[in-house]
Amino acid sequence: MIFVQLTAPTAAYYGGHRPGDNLFSNTLVALDGKTGERVWHFQMVHHDVWEYDTVGPATLGDITVDGKLIKAVMQPSKTGFLYVFDRETGEPVWPIEERPVPPSAISSESLSPTQPFPTKPAAFDRQGVTVDDLIDFTPELRARALELVEPFILGPMFAPPSLRSDEPGGKQGTLTTPGWWGSGNWHTGAFDPETSIYYAVSHTQPTVYHLSKPDKEEATLDYVVGDGPQVPTIDGLPILKPPYGRITAIDMSTGEHLWMAANGDGPRDHPLLKDLDLPPLGIPGRAAPLVTGTLLFIGEGSNSIPGIKEGMWGKKFRAYDKLTGEVVWETELSAGTTGSPITYMFEGRQYIVIGIGDRKSPAEWIALGLPSSETTDE
Repeated sequence: MIFVQLTAPTAAYYGGHRPGDNLFSNTLVALDGKTGERVWHFQMVHHDVWEYDTVGPATLGDITVDGKLIKAVMQPSKTGFLYVFDRETGEPVWPIEERPVPPSAISSESLSPTQPFPTKPAAFDRQGVTVDDLIDFTPELRARALELVEPFILGPMFAPPSLRSDEPGGKQGTLTTPGWWGSGNWHTGAFDPETSIYYAVSHTQPTVYHLSKPDKEEATLDYVVGDGPQVPTIDGLPILKPPYGRITAIDMSTGEHLWMAANGDGPRDHPLLKDLDLPPLGIPGRAAPLVTGTLLFIGEGSNSIPGIKEGMWGKKFRAYDKLTGEVVWETELSAGTTGSPITYMFEGRQYIVIGIGDRKSPAEWIALGLPSSETTDE
């Protein structure tokens, strides 16, 4: 079987010119490897206007649910959901429900009235934005965050893009999460066949979804994104509560979350936070994981990857206890990580190799290993 993830439709923020669900966009397709015939498919987002394309790698693994062995395919999504199917039949391992979502206020836009919501596992990152999601480290920060979101419509996931208004008191768009970089992206996911645990790596990056009339006569769409407001920050500090980058361990035999850990210190040294005693806040750096016999290795991402803002990446590389989420070792590299680590054995010594680089450093590989006189299972 060959699994293909198909991307978002053309003009992902306005779809008045493409009515219907727009199959096969945002769809996982299973093909017969010998004939190329389609065996089954599942669309994860109907009539996408949020750029929630399916870009995370599908992972194959055998899991046992309620005593039944299932040859599964696990597909992470930008929405923060992990969709789990019997890879031979396409049947969901746990029910996936079509639930009502908000309609568009734009007369020429016809959104799907429902979207598919997995009943298990629960989302591995934040979905939607309310005032309760705004930072509250101090009353002053809370007040500033409330003031900054006043020009926007706060909405749940699948809240549609809204028209920008230049009228006094008018709204400048819909602020929600996941944004167009998603919760999960290409970096999401590692599956441990020994424990049946899936590790979802995600980030919290909201977007202001706004539309306006095009200002060019040759435009072919009724509405476009154009230039407009971005998600506000407080002197560079995210306005939402942390963690901003996280690792979520999911037991694939039950669909339940086992633990969640913030990946990285995050902006704890920001001038507005440095005097506070805060736990790790996480970095939304799109870091990719490697799972081994006892550990989960992961970096903090790099600003060489699109969508990474200044200060929202780091050079640390860590090993987490894969059963508890505790950091057992860390080091600082010369640049941020740009992909998933790999590991291999050579002459009795185990190595871990990581691709690194950033906007000020060249792309290169770095190899890590214990001294040859020491032996280890890692």
